[in-house]
Amino acid sequence: MGSNNKFNPLNLCRENVKLLDPYTSARDEYVSNGNKMIFLDANENPNETGVNRYPDPLQRSLRTEIAILKNVTENQLLFGNGSDEVLDLLFRAFCEPNKDAVITFPPTYGMYGVLAAINSVQVHEIPLTTSFNIDIEGYRKKQYSKAKILFICSPNNPSGNLMDSMHVEEILQTFDGLVVVDEAYIDFTESQSWSNRLLEFPNLVVIQTLSKAYGLAGIRLGMLMASDQIISILQKIKPPYNVNELTQLKALERLAQKERIQKEVREIIVERKRLENALKFMPFVKEIFPSEANFVLVRVDQADQSYAQLLDQGIVVRNRSKQLHCENTLRFTIGTPNENNTLIETLNKL
Repeated sequence: MGSNNKFNPLNLCRENVKLLDPYTSARDEYVSNGNKMIFLDANENPNETGVNRYPDPLQRSLRTEIAILKNVTENQLLFGNGSDEVLDLLFRAFCEPNKDAVITFPPTYGMYGVLAAINSVQVHEIPLTTSFNIDIEGYRKKQYSKAKILFICSPNNPSGNLMDSMHVEEILQTFDGLVVVDEAYIDFTESQSWSNRLLEFPNLVVIQTLSKAYGLAGIRLGMLMASDQIISILQKIKPPYNVNELTQLKALERLAQKERIQKEVREIIVERKRLENALKFMPFVKEIFPSEANFVLVRVDQADQSYAQLLDQGIVVRNRSKQLHCENTLRFTIGTPNENNTLIETLNKL
């Protein structure tokens, strides 16, 4: 682990990816000049259905909007079929199967481990502290020469807390591989996104999604922000039409509703605080972990029993008790005011 002044992602990249001649379509090269075109290049059905044409493989309209929204350049953006696809692309571009490793800070988002297993990549775990913060001393003691990627979920899932920015910065300065900051829940915090510091840290990768604050989980649109060098490596291996036409259109439609999105986010934060306040007075609640996400992690006396009782009442929550430091915990997603009323009433009856 050393300094990153001369970080070059090509030095991390798999040899077969460096040599890869990527698939290209005529649509990659075609840019409309405003005239009506006759498309006879892609063996499509010519009869209009609204989706008979392949989607824009470069997602140009969406890229322009998101670049403005996130204050990044268009060549610092990559879109995927949910965040899980862009995370998988990182493994496939940079980690040699049966040779390389990644680092995680459990308890954290479960897909990092699943994707590592799928790609035959070893996982080195540095557990978070019992208050769900990065164990920076534990990180300093580890020397993983085979580790290519390090994952930091902030705000963290399942605990909901932001990671200490000083710790993240130290890792960015000392880790020789890619540092992936997963910000799926960043819109529910007052904190600045790490995407504002991409130019400062050439090994930084930021993941965000439209699933949470933007209410678009059903369209599966994840985004990755990084240096143009990292993006160009990932562009080589992404499927050509990985973001479908309906997803692109629905995302653009929703992005135009800025005031509505902000109002919904504000309401979720107000409701989160209301739920936390209600939980404080419930005798079976032992601990409420501070959250900057759209959920609250709560330690209770009998998580399995409470989970089953809620299910009997038609309320589905997440039992996180099997994760590290999460014994007897339930995770409550913040619902609508009416849904939260029902949850609070039901919990009081229990």
